[in-house]
Amino acid sequence: MKTIPDASVVSCWRKSSYSNGEGAECIEIADSFPGAVPVRDSKDPHGPALVFAAPAWSTFVAAVKAGEFAGS
Repeated sequence: MKTIPDASVVSCWRKSSYSNGEGAECIEIADSFPGAVPVRDSKDPHGPALVFAAPAWSTFVAAVKAGEFAGS
């Protein structure tokens, strides 16, 4: 995992479909990086973003969809 010190260099972010509708607990991801997935906190759009390898991010998303983190 790496970080992007200035997440504003990424021009196209999209909010997670699992984010609640009240503006809290939201993450955004960018799809424009081949082989990598930048992720940031939507409440801090000018803060740093974490960058995950695409296979690791896919594994994480599959685990969320399978409910592996429910009740945590």
